[in-house]
Amino acid sequence: MQCHHYDAGRCRSCTLIEVAYPTQVADKERHVRELLDPLTPHAEWLPPVTGPEGGFRNKAKMVVTGTVDAPVIGIVGRLGLDELDRRGELGVHGVDLTDCPLYPAALQQAFGPLRELVTRARLQPYDLTPSRGRVTPRDAATRGELKHLLVTISPAGELLVRLVLRSQEPVARLRKHLPWLQEALPNLAVLSVNLQPEHKAVLEGEHEIVLTDRQTLPMTLDVVPGGLTLHLRPQSFFQTNTQVAAALYRQAKEWVDDVAPASLWDLYCGVGGFALTCAAPGRAVTGIEISAEAVASAETTRGELAPDAMAGVRFAADDATAFALAADPADDPELVIVNPPRRGIGPALADRLEASSARWVLYSSCNAVTLAKDLARMPSLRAQRVRLLDMFPQTSHYEVLTLLARG
Repeated sequence: MQCHHYDAGRCRSCTLIEVAYPTQVADKERHVRELLDPLTPHAEWLPPVTGPEGGFRNKAKMVVTGTVDAPVIGIVGRLGLDELDRRGELGVHGVDLTDCPLYPAALQQAFGPLRELVTRARLQPYDLTPSRGRVTPRDAATRGELKHLLVTISPAGELLVRLVLRSQEPVARLRKHLPWLQEALPNLAVLSVNLQPEHKAVLEGEHEIVLTDRQTLPMTLDVVPGGLTLHLRPQSFFQTNTQVAAALYRQAKEWVDDVAPASLWDLYCGVGGFALTCAAPGRAVTGIEISAEAVASAETTRGELAPDAMAGVRFAADDATAFALAADPADDPELVIVNPPRRGIGPALADRLEASSARWVLYSSCNAVTLAKDLARMPSLRAQRVRLLDMFPQTSHYEVLTLLARG
């Protein structure tokens, strides 16, 4: 993949862009094998799953800098020493990344109207860099409202747009200009405001204000016959690469159906992708996710699906480890799916699964280092199948799916 921003030195996020893509994938598989082979000596390794090298990202997380009349949507870069001396300013500036080749064309095209919305609604970009001297919370608190622009696109091309603001002050102006935005962006499904009043490096806050009538973005994935439409609310998590995420769910369903458990837990279930894909008539499925917004999304999807397949499916907002530790061992399921963040499931949950009566664990990991640590604490659960899925081309990150069996 070629990127003019990388070539010009404006953005170096794609750390592997100069490496041929087949080599990237081979190196990732070599890395995960080095970590897991000592723990998985008899596992079957399936061929890696790949997707497009570019245009695959379904979400843009953009910093907004510049001014009301000339906003810059992208990342924060740093000025060189010569430029810094010439301008006498802090060495920080905005870099426009609205044409980043990782984004599909339909997502890139949304940034023009969104940039104009910033101007029309007079959304002052939040400036962390006073012209001289050290930045302080008091300085920053008086220098703007708009912090980040978060945009998600569905396979159908619909958009969920979130504006991260310091306060509710601009909300009335955004409501006023919403009809214009809906005309300029006819594929806009959801527009919301996220409030993040604190002066610290936190992407978003807890409070969300949805400004559109629609509350969710439908993401239809080819994972079951007829497709599965997951509903994303503004604070819901979904994998960055839609095509590879669908492959991940399809592989999980295949392995789960092969062993045909009568019951399963889906811990860290998010919007219910694994739980809903793997649901089947007569199968008891419990999805646990700490985010109430994600659980609400999963419930919305469940309510639209065939009642016979969903009769045994339930979701609850809870901490995955706390739920497992509090559960009566007599109620342990036959299979547990875990899809934790990069820190892994950790010692407490790993020990609980090791001591459980679960016959299988399906572990979806975005960090093979913590996966290896967790597997080492579950010696009676042995890897049968492993598959790498390249969710993040041009970087060293990847997803790996592992089916563990007791014995």
